[in-house]
Amino acid sequence: MRAPIEKIDVASLDLKDQVVSINRVTKVVKGGKNLSFSALVVVGDGAGYVGYGMGKAREVASAIKKGVEAAKKNVVRVPITEKGATVPHTVTGRFGSASVLLKPASEGTGVIAGGPVRAVITAAGIQNILTKSLGTTTAHNVVKATVDALLRLKAPERVAKLRGKTLAEITGVEEKKAEPAAVAPAPAPAEA
Repeated sequence: MRAPIEKIDVASLDLKDQVVSINRVTKVVKGGKNLSFSALVVVGDGAGYVGYGMGKAREVASAIKKGVEAAKKNVVRVPITEKGATVPHTVTGRFGSASVLLKPASEGTGVIAGGPVRAVITAAGIQNILTKSLGTTTAHNVVKATVDALLRLKAPERVAKLRGKTLAEITGVEEKKAEPAAVAPAPAPAEA
């Protein structure tokens, strides 16, 4: 069972929206054709909060506005490492036939991702990551699979607490002890 998602106050966040895809939808009715638009939108503050939403309307601007409102209702927290601004571990997210693999990357790698995945990752504020989208290329399902992968991420502090270990044991990084600095011999005076 997945942990309950805590409520996030979106009013305090500085959310920026990004349109992932806009589809023109035509519905055939008795009197002719009804034309409308659907927009898939991702919002994020660039510091670990991200959400997605979809809006449908007769005009593109209205569809985007509705998508932003829906996305603000679905904002979630993503654990990001301080060093390197990447994900803590490798994870795979699934939705329908879409599957997205997220792998941590070293500093300076950048965001290696395709369109819909890149939109979610950059909105969340992750700067170094390797991704691979497997299965369907449908933007809606790829975005949902990416958010699913981000929700599956576990913060190292939480894992250490659950296992009853220290953070250094979990991450495999030895904490450096403060050693007294060795006194270097003074350089010999230069002869004039």
